[in-house]
Amino acid sequence: MNFHQEPNTFVGQVNLKVQNLDRAVSFYREVIGFKVLEQTNNKVDLTADGKTALLSIEQPDSVVPKQPQTTGLYHFALLLPKRSDLAKIVQHFTEIGLRVGSSDHLVSEALYLSDPDGNGIEIYVDRDPSQWSWQNNEVAMAVDPLDFVDLLSIGKQQSWKGLPAGTVMGHIHLHVSELRKTEEFYTKGLGFEVVNRYGNQALFISTGKYHHHIGLNTWNGVGAPTPPVNGVGLESFTLILPNEASRSAIVANLKSIGADIIEENGSFVTVDPSGNHIQLLV
Repeated sequence: MNFHQEPNTFVGQVNLKVQNLDRAVSFYREVIGFKVLEQTNNKVDLTADGKTALLSIEQPDSVVPKQPQTTGLYHFALLLPKRSDLAKIVQHFTEIGLRVGSSDHLVSEALYLSDPDGNGIEIYVDRDPSQWSWQNNEVAMAVDPLDFVDLLSIGKQQSWKGLPAGTVMGHIHLHVSELRKTEEFYTKGLGFEVVNRYGNQALFISTGKYHHHIGLNTWNGVGAPTPPVNGVGLESFTLILPNEASRSAIVANLKSIGADIIEENGSFVTVDPSGNHIQLLV
């Protein structure tokens, strides 16, 4: 499946703020199975393959706890290469006594949990795209119970050894303050297509007919405020664009709809209407 490589636009890395860096690093290594790629006094880059950072966590000065009912991160989602990888991590969570949520979304099978700071995490595996159901350019998704008996019946499971090297950042799901300007920003500005509408509460968008690279919802309330800069939660995330030409076109499109663009030393950062920061990388 090629939904997380060119010519598609996809999420590459998620950058989080936490209250206690040591506690967070311990959780992401021992519970989720990341490896440390790079570490400084207040920031750690985490990897699955030993080469590519998927998650960065930092402890801001004068950090304050996660604020309720604000915009920002709903969850980031780690996509595992194989269904057997999901079965292994279920076994691992069971062995350490960790309770998690779960769901069968028709397009995927997913687990849900939070880190010690309340940052949401999804860990999932996709069904083959031939099994996805499309109608009028919308993909069918649901929130059905996950069949753990069937999942755990996949052969004899080997022991869990952390996140497999082929893990990618499958998608990010954001709390936003409203959907009309948000849809314009992500479609007309960034070039995504709406592939599913959940009533008037949520949008799912993608490139290349993926079930979603980004989810957007107003479940924290229409008009939800942005969290404080030093608050726990999302610092930013990266979008990986196929080439410089596409980035130039996107920057022009963002400017044409009045979106904020910050250009520093050849890097481009934009901010969605709800204050979520996005780094535009090639």
